[in-house]
Amino acid sequence: MSQSVSAASARMRTLDLAYTALFSVLIAVCAWVSIPMPRPLVPFTMQTFAVFVSMMCLGGRRGLYSVTVYLLLGAAGVPVFTGFRGGLGVLLDTTGGYLLGFVALALVYWFLTARFGDALPVQIAACAAGLVMCYTFGTAWFLCLYASEIRVWDALCWCVFPFLIPDAVKLSLAVLLSRRVSGMMK
Repeated sequence: MSQSVSAASARMRTLDLAYTALFSVLIAVCAWVSIPMPRPLVPFTMQTFAVFVSMMCLGGRRGLYSVTVYLLLGAAGVPVFTGFRGGLGVLLDTTGGYLLGFVALALVYWFLTARFGDALPVQIAACAAGLVMCYTFGTAWFLCLYASEIRVWDALCWCVFPFLIPDAVKLSLAVLLSRRVSGMMK
């Protein structure tokens, strides 16, 4: 009996690793789908969509792992960030706060779904609350880099307001896709 439990446990660990890697790759591929903006503005990408899908398909814990693997790959120099860039310099640049904000998004999602369950309305609210944390972290980072040059309102106009509607659309698309994919992952 213990061998069958051990084999099932090993199979789940293998699946966890495979799904974590797969969704890390999805985030990287979606980072490459971007509309560049002039500096210092943040580019439009599909990363947020991929992070939402990761959270809704994998759950908070494994979704956090996929975001972390993605960021570690990028920090190590693998060109997984927007514009096929990689390295610590990207994380220390103007978009670095938003990239690291994906960790905050994942943590908020994990906390809220662990606390309130994983019903669809909870998942949507958790993604939205996590996105607010991502915006907050990223905008604070952006302001630290340009502290003497811009005001908070300017940073919000450049880095948050233009993304509200596109991110709402990405969340809607992520809900549709994750409903289809989650059923196939079990």
